[in-house]
Amino acid sequence: MGKYFGTDGVRGKANVTLDVNRAFAVGQYLGYYYKKKFGQAKIVVGKDTRISGSMFESAIAAGASSTGAKVYLLGTCPTPAIAYLAKNFDYNCGIMISASHNPYYDNGIKVFSHEGIKINADIESEIEDYIDGLTEISLAEDAQIGTVENYSKGLELYLDHLSSLFTLDLSKFKIAIDCANGSSSVTAEKMLKKLNANLTVINSEPDGVNINTNCGSTHPCDLQKLVKEGNFDIGFAFDGDADRLIAVNHKGELVDGDTTLYICSKYLKETNKFVNNTVVTTVMANLGLFKAFEKAGIEYKSTQVGDKYVYDCMVKGGYILGGEQSGHIIFKDHATTGDGLLTALKLLEVMDNTDKSIIELSEGLKIYPQLLVNVKVNDKNKAMSNEELLARVESINIELGGNGRILVRASGTEPLVRVMVEAETDELCSKYVYEVVDLINELKL
Repeated sequence: MGKYFGTDGVRGKANVTLDVNRAFAVGQYLGYYYKKKFGQAKIVVGKDTRISGSMFESAIAAGASSTGAKVYLLGTCPTPAIAYLAKNFDYNCGIMISASHNPYYDNGIKVFSHEGIKINADIESEIEDYIDGLTEISLAEDAQIGTVENYSKGLELYLDHLSSLFTLDLSKFKIAIDCANGSSSVTAEKMLKKLNANLTVINSEPDGVNINTNCGSTHPCDLQKLVKEGNFDIGFAFDGDADRLIAVNHKGELVDGDTTLYICSKYLKETNKFVNNTVVTTVMANLGLFKAFEKAGIEYKSTQVGDKYVYDCMVKGGYILGGEQSGHIIFKDHATTGDGLLTALKLLEVMDNTDKSIIELSEGLKIYPQLLVNVKVNDKNKAMSNEELLARVESINIELGGNGRILVRASGTEPLVRVMVEAETDELCSKYVYEVVDLINELKL
């Protein structure tokens, strides 16, 4: 991770730790960089529904056009739409303004290359140097000054792409969706109704400050209640920028990314479409998922947390399915990043083709109790190198043996250390998690 770029771009509280000056600088350097490298800079920009989105959109567009870039404003859209357009429509890069599942007062800047993947660390480092005033760039003059134009039709191109992947008739399914008052508000209902879904939609009226507020993939309680009491077949909860998905089965129980990976990998294996018979997931995946993969004869690879690391492993190994417990699922044949709507359609496709419910499709997967607690720290890097902390973590893993594990890692986007324990009982999870949490607090890391 760099000084400003974390595992998912630049992120911070709007006008506090992330302001328009920084956004302007990011846009300006990217315009300059691509103009110099390719002789042109075509940049597509999107945003979620946060109140600060338009402010950052204007700053990025102004910065990029000042160095000669042609900027195309997609408006409100999912993050995967930007990745898709950047890869497939001759753009040098794509920029998404979003803080994903964070509260409305935060925002972020995610940058995708012309390959539809997060830009590499070298370019991030160059941008950071420019932000810090360590490098200078030249501005465009006269007729070389860039332009900014509306590109709302780009959203239709993205939806047309998704539509082309499926021949579904969803009329037999009763479906509920929670749009988190975010980006999926402009795509999910439209797509699912196009496929004849019997649909109920909640939290699809964004006002700039209600994104992710007691709704969506991080707060799915209302959706769970709706699905259970309304006799729905399935529910889908998106996050703020719609690149991840948490589902709800007909009993109102959560179906996270681990379960989705299990269902989709088993289906691919059973239909002889599973290239290399391998799923890519992260170290945060549930221990029960690994055991279920082994029982089903499915191979797996684990990466550090972050969808860009998952995708990188998929590319290097030639794997077609990967994702995270949080609901970032990547179907590499169709996308370069997590896509909540694509994931929902894939789950519906499996249900339709097998004539099975999500609960039936999940048979064979036993999820171990898991507890995750975030601890605010002064210096997360110092905390992760503390010998006393590392020794205690190692001893707990030895005590848990093969029937559990503890994982302690620094957040990629916040000043937090995340402490996660999986064990056979909730009591064991709580015991070991709070032992470590208390130690971190005692050490004042």
